[in-house]
Amino acid sequence: MTSTPTAPTRWGLTFPLDGIPLAAQRALVESLPDLGFTDLWSMETAGADAFTPLALASVWAPQLRLGTAIVPVYTRGPALLAMQAAALAEAAPGRFQLGIGSSSPVIVKDWNAVPFEEPFRRSRDVLRFLRAAFTGEQVTEEFSTFSVRRFRLDRVPAHTPPVLLAALRPGMLKLAAREADGTILNWLSPEDVPTARAVFDAEAGPDHGKEVVARIFVCPTEDVDYARALGRRLIAAYLTVPAYAEFHRWLGRGEALEPLWKNWAAGDRKTAAASIPDEVVDALLVHGAPEHCRERIAAYAENGVTVPVPALLPTPDQGARALAAAVKAVSPS
Repeated sequence: MTSTPTAPTRWGLTFPLDGIPLAAQRALVESLPDLGFTDLWSMETAGADAFTPLALASVWAPQLRLGTAIVPVYTRGPALLAMQAAALAEAAPGRFQLGIGSSSPVIVKDWNAVPFEEPFRRSRDVLRFLRAAFTGEQVTEEFSTFSVRRFRLDRVPAHTPPVLLAALRPGMLKLAAREADGTILNWLSPEDVPTARAVFDAEAGPDHGKEVVARIFVCPTEDVDYARALGRRLIAAYLTVPAYAEFHRWLGRGEALEPLWKNWAAGDRKTAAASIPDEVVDALLVHGAPEHCRERIAAYAENGVTVPVPALLPTPDQGARALAAAVKAVSPS
């Protein structure tokens, strides 16, 4: 038995935004509640870290709920991750959710010099450690991927932050359903959501009430050629990561994306990106007029996402005014 998807009461935005300095984004953040946004969700790749922008936003717009989507489970020690999450939960009482995930070999190994080993077990172990640490009790445990001795969180937040686990395929979706407070989806179409939710809901049980967050890449422009060219570059970069390749095979895109994977493996990245069909780009990247973008984002919610989180991509227009227009284009209002 699965939970029945309902219309979202929350609508997020990926933060910080590109194109203007972080310190200059205060006015834009302050305007978000009036546009219907309820959440800000950070990301962590090679730009800002996941926590600093949210700390600023917690002061700039205290109406907004905050979340990380995601913090890698490898790039901080378990204790430091617990401390950073607890600090933000203390700064924004009852308004912070910690999203964690395995990330990718490029981010973990190539950029942070950490071995990318056993991502399922590492994610499970960090999740279990955080649960224990947030109680304020001393943690001494031999996990399968690391050990902790006599760690106790000195500043225990009054509101324990929910922990969400990023998931793609059934194994991680089931782990998130069993042990986390929700899951975070990425790089899928609205039509793919029921496939992921079927696995998640079956494991979580009926009426579980857990969050299903989705990061949604949006390029609000009617320049179709521009949007598709950008989409092809991003899809080629992400969907050639082994975990994402297997994810899309599971979703049924194996045949459509086989030329991408074959040419990428042969070192011909230009041909690889060019081989991605228009229908795949249009499925995974929201683009078009503001009305179309809003309808497409809403379709994620209609299919079972409880918190849609648009991630704005650059449009042909530049500058603060264009960025403000883009934010409005992906707002629920």
